[in-house]
Amino acid sequence: MYLGLDIGTSSVKAVLIDGDDRVVAVADRALTVERPQPLWSEQDPESWIAATLSAIDELAANHPRAVAAVAGVGLSGQMHGAVLLDAADRVLRPCILWNDGRSAAECRTLEAAFPALHAVTGNLAMPGFTAPKLMWVATHEPEIFAETARVLLPKAFVRLRLTGEAFEDMSDASGTLWLDPAKRDWSDAALAATGLSRAHMPKLVEGSAPAGRLLPELAARWGMATPPVFAGGAGDNAATAVGLGAIAPGDAFLSLGTSGVLWVTTDRFAPNPASAVHAFAHCVPATWHQMGVMLSAASCLSWWADVAGSTAGDLLAELGDDPTPGAGPLFLPYLTGERTPANDPALRAIFAGLGAGDDRARLTRAVLEGVGHAVVDMRDALAEAGTVVREVDLVGGGSRSRLWAQILADQLEVPVHRVEEGAVGAAHGAARLGRLAATGEDPATVCRRPRRLESFLPDAARVATHRETHARWRRLAPFAKEIRS
Repeated sequence: MYLGLDIGTSSVKAVLIDGDDRVVAVADRALTVERPQPLWSEQDPESWIAATLSAIDELAANHPRAVAAVAGVGLSGQMHGAVLLDAADRVLRPCILWNDGRSAAECRTLEAAFPALHAVTGNLAMPGFTAPKLMWVATHEPEIFAETARVLLPKAFVRLRLTGEAFEDMSDASGTLWLDPAKRDWSDAALAATGLSRAHMPKLVEGSAPAGRLLPELAARWGMATPPVFAGGAGDNAATAVGLGAIAPGDAFLSLGTSGVLWVTTDRFAPNPASAVHAFAHCVPATWHQMGVMLSAASCLSWWADVAGSTAGDLLAELGDDPTPGAGPLFLPYLTGERTPANDPALRAIFAGLGAGDDRARLTRAVLEGVGHAVVDMRDALAEAGTVVREVDLVGGGSRSRLWAQILADQLEVPVHRVEEGAVGAAHGAARLGRLAATGEDPATVCRRPRRLESFLPDAARVATHRETHARWRRLAPFAKEIRS
């Protein structure tokens, strides 16, 4: 048996899988986010520990024999968060999360202080990344920065409390701006630019490699005769990729959740920071990936449903199955800013071209297509880095809509596949990594692709219409800067 733990933003999820990769049980615990000031987003790291212990307690209570047989544990986690610990590993302040936007000024300072940042880390300095957050703490909370002896990402903090050891995997470390992904090692120069050193960092390990064992007292709590080994684990997107079997060069998926991710696995480090493409190490050895990220994806439809006094399902039902491109308004999906390609957290969404004849259904279609246009922008940014997207597996909440899948196929001009996706996502990928750490198996054997449920092929006529509309949509995009908050 193998256990996967996903330390998310909204919840901690634990999934138990057997040797045939079948889900035995799932438990989750909700988390809350604090926003004490505009642009701030924080969580209490101790809440992750309480939620994790409670979730595993539930599994052990309901499936004692299965939990007792766990041989490997994998961790997935929300990326970029800054957990600051003192010399006794006590938490010094709430964790500054991935969607915190307070450190924009520090990003500019970092890029000026370390001109090689883009070449070394492969990424722009963005407020979401970890390094600028530490610079903000150094400026605004110098007494806390002075006490900081260790900086951990969220899942590494959970590992520390469960195993007593501090490790981080290559994929999650890539999102700090302190890793050289090509070398798969910390960059001393990047650390020095933020007033830190290797002494502040956890040990690096591949995501599929062993990285500590469960503390004996916790093993006894859950009836485990032998404390299971922990895997290095992965950042949440890399863990999702492992769950989808996206570990070979060219494997691609599009995740339409709260945010949107267009992922492509690569066999080399291939950055394109000018277009805000993320180039990270993967969580399996000798593998990397590129990723375009949009901050609001399926959440745009949820937002519109709330505004319209309806539900996402009812809005989609009004459209039926007709994928004919809309002739009405355009929608820019920048409800919470944008990463790829704009890299501007202050951009705001726009409905444009409204007419007296436009009804709710037309606006719903505009939302679906607007999100798709933003995905096309991400595709084009990846192409500028030399990566051609040839097909994608569609996952996340947005994948439940057959209509949206067809619209995306027409806009991206590639086949889009709806796949058999469990409800456990990154946690399932984490469990697979736990298995690899325990057994030493070949990742290609364990990380199998899910069954494709349905494929949607682009239609030439609709493709041509979407191309024309995208050109108009792009001309509208600069106005999002004019009205930014």
